Amino acid sequence: MSEELTADNPESWVSGLDALFAQIAGRFRRVEPRRQARSYVLGLLAPIERKSSWQLAEAAGDGRPDRMQRLLGSARWDPREVREDLHGYVVEQLGRNGGVLVVDDIGFAKKGTRSAGVQRQSSGSSGRPENCQIGVFLGYATRRGLALADAELYLPRSWTEDRDRCARAGVPADVGFATRPALAQAMVARALEAGSPARWVAADEVYGQAPAFRRYLEDRRLGYVMAVQGHQPLPVGYGDTGPRADEVAAAAPPEAWKRLPARTDGDARWQGEWAVATLLAFAEDDIGGLDGGPGGLGEEDAFACWLLVRRPARGNGDRLDYHLCHGPAGTAVGQLVRVARACRTVGDALRAAKEDVGLDQYQVRRYDAWHRHVTLAMIAHAHLAAVAARAAGPPPQASAAPRRGGAVIWHI
Repeated sequence: MSEELTADNPESWVSGLDALFAQIAGRFRRVEPRRQARSYVLGLLAPIERKSSWQLAEAAGDGRPDRMQRLLGSARWDPREVREDLHGYVVEQLGRNGGVLVVDDIGFAKKGTRSAGVQRQSSGSSGRPENCQIGVFLGYATRRGLALADAELYLPRSWTEDRDRCARAGVPADVGFATRPALAQAMVARALEAGSPARWVAADEVYGQAPAFRRYLEDRRLGYVMAVQGHQPLPVGYGDTGPRADEVAAAAPPEAWKRLPARTDGDARWQGEWAVATLLAFAEDDIGGLDGGPGGLGEEDAFACWLLVRRPARGNGDRLDYHLCHGPAGTAVGQLVRVARACRTVGDALRAAKEDVGLDQYQVRRYDAWHRHVTLAMIAHAHLAAVAARAAGPPPQASAAPRRGGAVIWHI
């Protein structure tokens, strides 16, 4: 872009958005929906209290919400194709250095039973069962920020086993049941097919306890940092699952715990001490899951599996945080912590997207309309992320390559 996107240059907000829409313009077959989509996104970015179709139409100068509703309903455009281009824009704006694909889900509270995927279910945003829809999101994070790049609506079995109900909510006939980790895997696959430069994936406990998702990432030679619960068994050797995460952490010697100089932004979630233990090491030829045979850590193509544990600072509780990690042997502890931190960051981004760009302020029930609104909200969110990244200045220099070393149990 020729013009800097900064908070001190309001005109750049609109010109920057035009540059973004230039990248996705080809996904709209007609001029009218393309223009309406731009108006919709501008409305999501506007300081209006409620971002329903009526309010967005008023912000666009329309007397009625018909055009906005048609954009979400009958207009011809594929939100998945738009998100493909959105991912490219996000990488371009946030940079290719140190990219992490981050998975998280969030609940959208709803009344009634007609909205696609709605039922009483556990929601990550509220921490308790409620009547809601659940969206699974994929973000792209670097040191310059994080933006949402892909999304899927989770459909419980109560929906996918009732095809008449699905048809009434606009769910395509070929969409069957998929777990949240399976939806995450599909989004990671799409990102890689689109040329994502990310070499790490971060996710919370829902995904950390899914062996098939972890195995997929291992097969693709992607590093990951997945939150796990204390009672989760850990891989410690060929074909074995060993002690629980909390049992391994309890055996850590005092000298294994260290405070890291990593940036925490004053967030209490990242204050405390960290310890890391090597669980398993294997060579590239053995990659195919954490059940792969051990390989030589001295090889440049060697991979390893670790348990990363955080002990909160005094006064911030006594609950340990556990992360199952996989990546190139010799990866620095600070790198693992940075990837773990990205997992928390996407949750913050989702909550901010609700507040700033009306991610949850839709009045649609259909499966396709949900994806269309959410895609347009992600465009608005990506635009804000680009503004913030460019205002912060040039990206930092690439950090030095991690040191390679031999196998250890606890890193002292």
